[in-house]
Amino acid sequence: MNDTILRCPWANSDPISQKYHDELWGKSCHDDRELFKFLILDGFQAGLSWVTILKKWSAFEAAFDGFDPEIIARYDDKKQAELMNNSAIIRNRLKIAAAVTNAQAVLKLGSLNDFLWGYVDGTPIIGNWERQEDVPVTTPLSDKISRDMKKLGFRFVGSTIIYSFMQGVGIINDHMAWCAFKER
Repeated sequence: MNDTILRCPWANSDPISQKYHDELWGKSCHDDRELFKFLILDGFQAGLSWVTILKKWSAFEAAFDGFDPEIIARYDDKKQAELMNNSAIIRNRLKIAAAVTNAQAVLKLGSLNDFLWGYVDGTPIIGNWERQEDVPVTTPLSDKISRDMKKLGFRFVGSTIIYSFMQGVGIINDHMAWCAFKER
């Protein structure tokens, strides 16, 4: 790890977190499939560390057909049982079922990009935090998006998951004010 570059404190724990921080986290994403992937991965992360997800990222990509919602929406009981037997991913029956339900909800919705970025008029919210402990885990916006998504049939989209998701895809840029990756 290169200690001469100022990074958000959470990204200094290991190389995989550092790479994710430097290359993806907080960078505006507008691709529907990528947004869907992050939504599903954030749901799987619930109750676990994000490093766990990062270490299993490529296994998730393979197991979940590249996060194609049209394919995932058709996963039957047999496919879900196959995923439950895949030791390379997180094996949680409720989270796997939620991925299928969420794929179906995305297909009904149309554009996840338009839906999500519409909450911020296409412009990221910029946090100006000096200390990691000041960054919230939920906001009124994450509360609203969570409620709206639940009404549309999404699952594993609680406010904390949604806030984390928004940070990951750049709807909210919560890089520390002094982080070298704040502006991109």
